[in-house]
Amino acid sequence: MLGPLAFVAASCHTTTTGQDVTTPNILIIYADDLGYGDVSAYGQGQIQTPNIDKLAASGVRFTNGYATSATCTPSRLALLTGTYPWRNENAKILPGDAPLLIDTASVTLPDLLKKEGYATGVVGKWHLGLGSGNVDWNRAIAKTPNDLGFDYSYIMAATNDRVPTVFVENRNVVGLTAGDPLLVSYEKNFPGEPTAVTNPELMTRMKWHHGHNQSVHNGIPRIGYMKGGKSALWKDELMAETFLAKATAFIDSHLAKKNGQPFFLYYALNQPHVPRVPGARFVGKSGLGPRGDAVLEADWCVGEIMKKLKEAGLTNNTLVIFSSDNGPVLNDGYYDDAVEKNGTHTPWGQFRGGKYSLLEAGTRVPFSVSWPGRIKAAVSDALICQLDLFSSIASLVGSTASTTDSQNLLGTLLGTSETGRANLVLEASGRLAFRSGNWLLIPPYPGKPVNEQVQLETGLSPSPQLYNLRSDPGQQKNLAQSLPDKLTEMQKQMKQVVGDGYQANTGELQLH
Repeated sequence: MLGPLAFVAASCHTTTTGQDVTTPNILIIYADDLGYGDVSAYGQGQIQTPNIDKLAASGVRFTNGYATSATCTPSRLALLTGTYPWRNENAKILPGDAPLLIDTASVTLPDLLKKEGYATGVVGKWHLGLGSGNVDWNRAIAKTPNDLGFDYSYIMAATNDRVPTVFVENRNVVGLTAGDPLLVSYEKNFPGEPTAVTNPELMTRMKWHHGHNQSVHNGIPRIGYMKGGKSALWKDELMAETFLAKATAFIDSHLAKKNGQPFFLYYALNQPHVPRVPGARFVGKSGLGPRGDAVLEADWCVGEIMKKLKEAGLTNNTLVIFSSDNGPVLNDGYYDDAVEKNGTHTPWGQFRGGKYSLLEAGTRVPFSVSWPGRIKAAVSDALICQLDLFSSIASLVGSTASTTDSQNLLGTLLGTSETGRANLVLEASGRLAFRSGNWLLIPPYPGKPVNEQVQLETGLSPSPQLYNLRSDPGQQKNLAQSLPDKLTEMQKQMKQVVGDGYQANTGELQLH
């Protein structure tokens, strides 16, 4: 069997565009709140995702692929920096006016690729902060993805459900006019501005269930307060098409240069995160309500971007990685029939928990890697994390960049090795779990076993939990009491990996 580097070198020639295939284009497609069971390739849900399935079938589909975290901002930080997000006390779900979370002096995935000659772009959801605090949305923003190695960026400032509901292209809000400035606050409302509480009649498209009762835009209540900027406000139902158009335009712009330069595109989908407002062509198509329709829209986006690669003659020389930032959730703050119309669909697959949870469905996500002509179709049970993309891609392109947390699993990604990680630290809302081989340890934590707002198990318990994920992937049997020696071994391993801030007996984390 060829080693990973030999495997790449053995394929060395140039494409019709003049690009050397030892430096493939790299496309990361990153879904938002998409569960393991939402992708039909895993055979555990009721929704059909033919485009994602086709992508998975053309390369390596991982059954033990993880995000680092059960929420979005931390997972995105890990993906782009190759570092565990729990090392950064600010790596939590950010408000829409948060400053840039990643230090501009650090080396990011786009940074290392840019240094190796790649054109770099990000399109879609960002949610890693902008500026240095107190952003003036009416001027050029000082700190954006463009300061982290991206040549081009077209993003939403935070999330669908947070203000400001505008797009930012490179350093400026798109479509903003000087006569109607945009004002944003997460502390207090602007005098005289309506909210979902004071003016419920404004909620013409969706009503809030919990947490989303402040400014209303496009008939949908949001988190945070916003005033003005009317010409710049997005239409939710057009978001998927907008991001897709910008992603394909980035590819077209790159090809127009005809210089054989490879590109890296981080295409961050907004589906199926709330508020779920899919385009007209998908409304009612899934039979499972707006959430199911949004999953179909995400699948369509994957199909369209792959169609663009095929039309451009880039399919065989593009490494495509597909995954999700965390596990699924049905009711995440709105009355949108996600629960009522879910039927027999299981977004979490065979696992327990979901978004916000330390249980498996919180962080075990769809994960596939495709590179036609270079990667053979396979299903891999190797333990791998999005954290590892940093070092693995660095190795692929000949970069010496590395981090302590990210592991070089290039051979695993390319299907030439079945060796994965030995262990992995997982995180949900600042609390940690630890996987080693087939074993998972969840230390004792205070808190409710069920998040009543979203109706998902949290994984919290006053007693330690120990599961064998090979024999019990559904985490039905806690072995902590019956296997005390294994429990002690896992506690020691976790403390060794996490550091002295971790208290093995109590599960408390005190890193800062």
